[in-house]
Amino acid sequence: MENETTQYKPMSIGDWIITFLITIIPIVNIVMLFVWGFGSNTQPSKANWAKATLLWIVIIIVLYFLFFAAIIGTIGSSF
Repeated sequence: MENETTQYKPMSIGDWIITFLITIIPIVNIVMLFVWGFGSNTQPSKANWAKATLLWIVIIIVLYFLFFAAIIGTIGSSF
């Protein structure tokens, strides 16, 4: 009988350094976050980190839109 739980070795410090270096590169970082987050051949810890990072990006973008909409609304109502 095959063991259904696969054991993963933890990511090394070098792996995390390479991961962070890749996330510094514009556009490549977003693509790689999707690959790591939703790819089938990624460490679970890295996949969860990538999904959480993408979620934070979405939250920040929504907050920026709300902030600028409020500013534009305020400026528009003063005219």
